Amino acid sequence: MSQTIAPRVRTLLLLLLAVTGALLAGAAPVSAHAALTGSDPQQGAVVDEAPSQVSLTFSEQVAMSDGSVRVLDPKGKRVDTGKTSGLGGTTYAVKLHSGLPDGTFTVTYQVVSADSHPVAGAFTFSIGAPSKTSVAVSDQEAGGGVVGGLYGFGRYLSYAGFILLVGGAAFVLTCWPRGTGVRAVQRLVVSGWLALTGATLAMLLLRGSYTGTGKVGDIFDLTLLSQVLQTKTGAALVSRLLLLAAAALFIAVLFGAYEKRDDEEEKGDLTFGLAIGGFVVAAGLAATWAMAEHASAGIQTGIAMPADILHLLAVAVWLGGLSTLLVALYRAPSIEPSVVRRFSRVAFGSVAVLVVTGIYQSWRQVGTWSALTGTWYGQLLMIKVALVVVLVGIAWISRRWTAQLSQVPAEEPVKASVGAPAASVGAPASQKTEKSKQSTEPGKSEEPEEPEEPESRPDEKKTASGGADSGGGKRAAQLARQRTAVATTREKRLRDADPLRSGLRRSVFAEAGVAIVLLAVTTVLTSTEPGRTEEEAKAATAATSEQPGGALSLDMPFDAGGEDGKGIARVELDPARVGGNDMHVYVQRPNGKAFDIPEVKVAFTLEAQDIGPLPVVPDRIATGHWTASGVQIPMAGNWQIAVTVRTSDIDQVTVDKNAQIG
Repeated sequence: MSQTIAPRVRTLLLLLLAVTGALLAGAAPVSAHAALTGSDPQQGAVVDEAPSQVSLTFSEQVAMSDGSVRVLDPKGKRVDTGKTSGLGGTTYAVKLHSGLPDGTFTVTYQVVSADSHPVAGAFTFSIGAPSKTSVAVSDQEAGGGVVGGLYGFGRYLSYAGFILLVGGAAFVLTCWPRGTGVRAVQRLVVSGWLALTGATLAMLLLRGSYTGTGKVGDIFDLTLLSQVLQTKTGAALVSRLLLLAAAALFIAVLFGAYEKRDDEEEKGDLTFGLAIGGFVVAAGLAATWAMAEHASAGIQTGIAMPADILHLLAVAVWLGGLSTLLVALYRAPSIEPSVVRRFSRVAFGSVAVLVVTGIYQSWRQVGTWSALTGTWYGQLLMIKVALVVVLVGIAWISRRWTAQLSQVPAEEPVKASVGAPAASVGAPASQKTEKSKQSTEPGKSEEPEEPEEPESRPDEKKTASGGADSGGGKRAAQLARQRTAVATTREKRLRDADPLRSGLRRSVFAEAGVAIVLLAVTTVLTSTEPGRTEEEAKAATAATSEQPGGALSLDMPFDAGGEDGKGIARVELDPARVGGNDMHVYVQRPNGKAFDIPEVKVAFTLEAQDIGPLPVVPDRIATGHWTASGVQIPMAGNWQIAVTVRTSDIDQVTVDKNAQIG
């Protein structure tokens, strides 16, 4: 039997690794859930006098510590005091030293958004006039690298452990009390507890490096760990560990005292107590996610957090129960048809809760059709919905098998033994025996013969009972193992011969495969910037880029090809009128990080008057930032502005837009 299930388990594990790897590699390491929407001085601004402070405004509140914001002069020396303060709302500031020289200054920031995800970025401003700077801004995304990958895997493992722990326990309590004595089910639930506990401990250690330096060496930094414990996410992880201690006691009672109770009245009272206690622990575990992630930030948090808890519990009851049913169908000696029908009703209720809470969460995190179709979060959400539809479709097929089971009389299950093989789902033992007899008829494939039980010789029995010969004890143990193998072979043959059980196995196995993909998509979704937040940040950034005095700002997406060829080129022209103008070109990756590329060129063409192209080669002053002064526009009109971006020695592209100048 173990040889039969092993290939299927390996298939599920390979599917798990492949899907998780593809999704984590295809997405940004961690998308910020708060975005910089404004600053003073503004990005690319040229001020006459040195400011006393630099302020930053985000799309939502962030957690900020001393050193979160740094201001560097053209030589890379820090010129801020290191002390950050809140100015009210979502605006934060850091004081600057006096007597700053002229030139281009770089502002870098690394903070944590309200829903626990790290946010990092940089921009420049100039005092007096732009200059070259020696500051190089790292291209690594906040929360990326090896530490980010480990943290993402820990997040996935924690969700999987929660589902197996809660769903497995709920399955045996509500649908299959006899399952508490099945060793495979016990291992499944305990494995869920171990996975969730291990992942939580790992995430607690990784958290400091994940939101900070991103260095592997900082994972075991006790100073960072103490800082993490003072944050909202740290408190949530510690609370989860405390609740897992209570869950360990729950598991011990469920698979210990509960399984051994024979008195029906006592067992009923214990079932009620376990159900209440288990629900409290499960809801508390779900709350540790709700209090620290998406539900805790944004609009309607008072409704969103309870909805998130219900959503997580429904997922666990459905998918965790499905996993337990799969294990029971493959490893348990028998399972009653009534158990499958009961779980079918429980799963239907869970799906109903999922639909209601999922629709609310989708509206809350997306908000508009454009955010649904035009953001990575919205696209992932559509993939998740499609997977849920597929899963429900397969579940409908499983319900058809369950309906057929209800038409077959079920006998009391019997544990496997040499003389009494266990009755499997859908047919009593007499029907199984009849099928095994029919399999030997002409024209039908013969079953492999069962190995005969070896007979022990009289002298062996005498030796074993008397204990005179130590070899007799070994022989007796060998005979016992052979009898167990024979019983197992008979038991497996009877189960595999049942077409109803085999059909239900296949459909539940397919459900489990889709569930693994669904869980991977959900994990990436929780670490992706919500569509509503992304669109609001873009709108706020566009509004702040409208500088006074007729200044012009144009965003031009480009794709130069190659492995790393996509980005956005922003051209700012001030004051965008006839005569001399100051021009800034910012090149960013799709995630908003500065894009370090070797060359940028700009050309102006006024086709109506047959003027141009007038080439401009700006100077690079910082990573992703080029500037040119005194750009001459000879006359007013609808000018074509073309930007040529070279991303490597062989990859370049030219994009253009028209704009009214003068």
